[in-house]
Amino acid sequence: MQLCGIAVNAGEKKEAELPVPGGGSFYVTLFRGANPGKTLVVTAGVHGCEYNGIEALRSLREELNPKLLRGQVILVPLINRNGFYLGTKQTMPEDHVNLNRAFPGDAFGTAAARMAAALEQHLYAHADLLVDLHGGDVNEMAMPFVYFPAKAAPQVCERSRAAAQALSLPYRVASSSKNGLYSWAAQQGVPALLLERGGRGGWSTDEVAAYRRNIYELLDHLEILPQNSPCPAQKEIQETVYLEAEQQGFWYPFVQEGHAFPKGAVLGELRDYNGNLIRTHRAAFDGVALYYTVALGVQAGDPLIAYGKL
Repeated sequence: MQLCGIAVNAGEKKEAELPVPGGGSFYVTLFRGANPGKTLVVTAGVHGCEYNGIEALRSLREELNPKLLRGQVILVPLINRNGFYLGTKQTMPEDHVNLNRAFPGDAFGTAAARMAAALEQHLYAHADLLVDLHGGDVNEMAMPFVYFPAKAAPQVCERSRAAAQALSLPYRVASSSKNGLYSWAAQQGVPALLLERGGRGGWSTDEVAAYRRNIYELLDHLEILPQNSPCPAQKEIQETVYLEAEQQGFWYPFVQEGHAFPKGAVLGELRDYNGNLIRTHRAAFDGVALYYTVALGVQAGDPLIAYGKL
């Protein structure tokens, strides 16, 4: 069998470096199970400072035993390598573009567009399910939750939603996004999820372990590594508000990730350098904060808080 153009025998694990058009590469770890089955593709490090997913996949590279698998697993622990080593917030340092806004890719475009094209080329065709691990960046903090696509083909949305329900996360959030690694995969007919957890430019052994547990839950869901995982309690959010700064200023959040609040509650204030109020942001409905910006200084268009309707 060939995975990502690499020959992999039954019960074998292989490390590979895959090319990006116009220069560059990314590393993958390929597992072919001893028996046939479905293929799970898991990526991390689209944003180089979102560490929990990166470390979770780095450790799973050493932990998974292909001889115990019924199917295939493709792990891509660190896509944006330069962003990781340079500590670049949200973008690829080569072109200062957010890779998760660069899909569909362009083999003749900037670095982010070429990386997007390579990920599409090498990963999408193999995946029965594609999962992209994220978290709050150095300026953000996110509660644990999962996005599933709501604006793809009905069968893709339903298969993605069913996979999301297998995860021990408190919320699954319907997403209309179409230009990210996971959301463009859904547009191409691949069931896909995006998981969020943590932030503030840090990571913890507990959060890494939780991400590893989520991957095992999906291996169970796809019957690649059956474990009879319990069905978790989970709530679904169908409506989400993403607040952005209307201008440069000082941001003062009044809620944190995971906090629930009633309609009309003050979520935060944006003030200018002299302390004058620019805008008070209030909740449009009873909701829960999915993630928020912890940075004091923000630019026009920067995210402030995302909250879902309860």
